[in-house]
Amino acid sequence: MVGGGKGAFIGAIHRIAANMDGMIELVCGALSTSPEKADESGKMLFLAEDRTYHSFEEMIKNESQLPADQRMDFLTIVTPNHAHFAPAMMALDHGFHVVIDKPISFTLDEAKQLKKKVEETGLLLLLTHTYAGYPMVKQAKQMVKSGELGKIRKILVEYPQGWLSRLSEKDGNPQAAWRTDPERSGKSGCMGDIGTHAAHLAEYISGLKISKLCADLNIVVDGRLLDDDGNVLLRFDNGANGVLVASQIAAGEENALRIRVYGEKGGLEWAQQEPNTLILKWLDEPAQILRTGGHNLTNYAAFNSRTPGGHPEGYLEAFGNLYRNFALCLSARIDGSTPPEEALDFPSVDEGIRGMAFIDNVVKSSLSNEKWTNFEV
Repeated sequence: MVGGGKGAFIGAIHRIAANMDGMIELVCGALSTSPEKADESGKMLFLAEDRTYHSFEEMIKNESQLPADQRMDFLTIVTPNHAHFAPAMMALDHGFHVVIDKPISFTLDEAKQLKKKVEETGLLLLLTHTYAGYPMVKQAKQMVKSGELGKIRKILVEYPQGWLSRLSEKDGNPQAAWRTDPERSGKSGCMGDIGTHAAHLAEYISGLKISKLCADLNIVVDGRLLDDDGNVLLRFDNGANGVLVASQIAAGEENALRIRVYGEKGGLEWAQQEPNTLILKWLDEPAQILRTGGHNLTNYAAFNSRTPGGHPEGYLEAFGNLYRNFALCLSARIDGSTPPEEALDFPSVDEGIRGMAFIDNVVKSSLSNEKWTNFEV
């Protein structure tokens, strides 16, 4: 693991998710740029002293020199956005598979370089777009893919949060500090952080690609350097239209990600704060409610369900599904076997490129006087 030392939020989430199925063991780490914090974090996680490193360069170099049955199998990167590319590229160069917390990189060009390297090496890369791990999201994707809703006509996706309603980056909040800093977060704040999740979810469930957009980004809180709110009109490659709303100044909201997809025959609705439920709405029939762990689910939804119906599964389990599917594919590669078809369904470098392109195109559109901007990758 690179990053994720004592006090880090997302690093702890990754470790829980990776450990959920007993298939992955944390064996080494460069957990902080502070040597003292790195050592303290290594002890807290029971890492061997000689495998608690003070830099990712030292870790990758030393691990690559260990015998194949002793070295790490893959690297997880849980640093702020600006520190994703270098360890990922070095790991791939040294023959290690990679997991990267979303977004894949700091710029679109870096994402394209990683894609080229993945293609050259044939190594695996997991991008942790968490919401793709929910069983009911996979159910929705398969229902759309099978044509049950008919041709998709409209997609509404929203991700309101309220945690940045104040200038929290000036009040000692470390998460707010780096996410609102252009040097560490990138050219977009809210849209780069959560808008990309919404865009990925829209493309993942619908199977469509955004082809054009018209964006309006806003800095609502005085003194903030990056957008904390935004609205985007969408056009998809089949002619469907959509609306994407992302905001971190929606006071009182937590993580209210919600998507509605409408086709010729009916629509579906899924919300992250009630993730075990998928609502189906039909043109000529009564509405239906499908539940995680219930009957008549697709094989993809069932494969990613962990508990009997009525036992809540949430964010950690969805994260764990991504890690488990990645681990099944990596284990199969090591053993020379074939992984289950369902295990191949996890976000990778192509989704990473789409995410970085979304940020670039949204910022370009918001700065332009033109109504529509072609989505360029």
